[in-house]
Amino acid sequence: MGYSGRMPWKATSEMNERTVMISEYLSGDYSVAELARRRGISRKTAHKWIGRYRADPAGGLGDQSRAPHHHPNALAPELEQAILAWKARRPSWGAPKIHSKLWDDPACPAESTVSNVLRRHGLSRRLRRRARATPNAEPWIEAGSSNEVWCTDFKGWFCLGDGRRCDPLTISDACSRYLLCCQGITGTTGWVAVRPLFERVFREYGLPLRMRSDNGAPFASRGLGGLSPLAVWWLRLGIGLERIAPGHPEQNGRHERMHRTLKEAVPVQGTLGRQQRAFDAFRQDYNEERPHEALGQKPPASAYAPSPRDFPERLLVVEYPDDWVKRRVRSNGEIRWRGEKVYISQSLIDQWIGLQPVADGLWGLYFMTEQLGQLDERKTTPRVRPLTRNQP
Repeated sequence: MGYSGRMPWKATSEMNERTVMISEYLSGDYSVAELARRRGISRKTAHKWIGRYRADPAGGLGDQSRAPHHHPNALAPELEQAILAWKARRPSWGAPKIHSKLWDDPACPAESTVSNVLRRHGLSRRLRRRARATPNAEPWIEAGSSNEVWCTDFKGWFCLGDGRRCDPLTISDACSRYLLCCQGITGTTGWVAVRPLFERVFREYGLPLRMRSDNGAPFASRGLGGLSPLAVWWLRLGIGLERIAPGHPEQNGRHERMHRTLKEAVPVQGTLGRQQRAFDAFRQDYNEERPHEALGQKPPASAYAPSPRDFPERLLVVEYPDDWVKRRVRSNGEIRWRGEKVYISQSLIDQWIGLQPVADGLWGLYFMTEQLGQLDERKTTPRVRPLTRNQP
């Protein structure tokens, strides 16, 4: 019977067809030409598989890769070792940051190549994308230069090795990502404890235009206008307030991302002193060495400059227009109004507030530039109606 012209091998299993052909060849009952006709292949193909079987009886019948043994653009072994060395020194760094450290090498590979090397050696992991709430329109200024907006928060507390609680207070510049403060606090985190830390940072780096925080203590309160003693002090220093919406930490996303890096890089220490030394080392590395993707893989220190607004020795004088009524908040948080006592806020004790005439019996209530609410005297007892703060 001549060559049938059917498809090479059978479509069901090429490996099985090759195995059967070799079995028939080893029986000695068929010539190569007969084997080719029986399997529906050419004699050249039959000779090829017989030759492969003779060379490698165990694996010669399997499909072989058609990839070239040597690629002209293959990564040099020394560069691969350099990538692995950077990963060993900086376990938390990914491909973008390691790639930025190889820029000076004339044979610098692509970032994807660095990523492939890390993945091949089991040194990378795919991050799960978290569902994010769609941010609302922000009434905040966009930080286009250093010191326009600073961000502050407490990183989640944890227990030290000696059992004491540690609350790290962090302050960063929104534009350059420069970490201005990372200070562990034990005991209270009230405004009396944190004010010296802010004052130290203000004296070293100057004053920002605005301070962004959440709505928790000591940055804000549930009182009128959400003002806390710390927020009142910021306003007296000429620092505007920005508060993120409750339950929306993503509105302070740059600062929260730094917290994640801090948690990954700094292990828990036995005492507060050791923990603070670890925080200081992290801040030095984060500011001076660690590349930041949003800064073109340059460290934050390359983009930050201290503020030209020096920390003042005296607070700003509280002034209001001449046609406004001024009242000083008494030691119990109240003011006297038309012979009545009206409660304002404990945070504003000894501060001057301004009342702007709005309508007959209705007054806008202000502390400096912050509108806190309205004083309504149209009823028997004057009362303050809080103003809902516009949230982003």
